[in-house]
Amino acid sequence: MRAMVIDDSRAIRLILGKMLKELGFEVIDAENGAVAMERLKASEEKVDIALVDWNMPEMNGYEFVCAVRKEDAYKDLPLMMVTTETEMSQVVKALEAGANEYVMKPFTKEMITEKMTLMGMSVG
Repeated sequence: MRAMVIDDSRAIRLILGKMLKELGFEVIDAENGAVAMERLKASEEKVDIALVDWNMPEMNGYEFVCAVRKEDAYKDLPLMMVTTETEMSQVVKALEAGANEYVMKPFTKEMITEKMTLMGMSVG
């Protein structure tokens, strides 16, 4: 399976990437939503899940979720927000835009695994 990690923090991309690799994923990453959309469209292999930060330059996570959900080819791509945004209104906004799950930073491998299981993914 293939996962995309989208976060402007290189450290977070590395941490999430390591967790996902331990769960058996091949990982690609992007530093913002615009780069992620380019990589998603250029990828010959299917991306099985995207883990998305909210606060990023150029195209933030919310804008990325909206853009992905407008594309027929990606309308079913599982999207998990992984962010410091803790306001309930932001959680609701992301879910209404099409995010499947929402994890607040700081996170653990167990939290990510649990959310993936809730999304119907077989991990671990």
